[in-house]
Amino acid sequence: MKYTTVVVDDKPHCLEVMRHMEEEFRKGNESFFIKVMQEEPSLVLRVHAVTILADLGSEAAIPTLTSVLLHDPDPLVRHEAAFTMGQIGLTSGVRGLEEATLKDKDPIVRHESAAALGSIGSQTAKATLQAALKDSDELVRNSAAASLFNLEFLETFEIGGTARDRAPRP
Repeated sequence: MKYTTVVVDDKPHCLEVMRHMEEEFRKGNESFFIKVMQEEPSLVLRVHAVTILADLGSEAAIPTLTSVLLHDPDPLVRHEAAFTMGQIGLTSGVRGLEEATLKDKDPIVRHESAAALGSIGSQTAKATLQAALKDSDELVRNSAAASLFNLEFLETFEIGGTARDRAPRP
């Protein structure tokens, strides 16, 4: 995948893709948004595709979202990928979120990755979240603490399932 930091590379093209995104969202065409994330260089299109997948995304979106989270040059796009993975709530996203929580250079990405781990609710993320309690950024530390509390809540009351199964999400 080729990622860039260009916000809008070709305005008429971006407007047309955005219009097409509205149609594909109504159809529930998840694969269209995965393709946009993989092929479009414009940051605005990648962010829009990532955020739409918070509603449409399934297991099929996780590999692409993980790649975006770990490799996109723009922290806004990486942040949105972490948020979306938390909203989708599948444990297949945990490994990438753990890596971003501990290693991303931008604190907003580390924060959102830690928050997403809490939303997913996988007990396997405890060690990563405990390590994030020592992050240099207060927002990251607070997100890790909140996520650890959520994991304790889920474990204490034996609440299972994915984040999508739990409503409202703790």
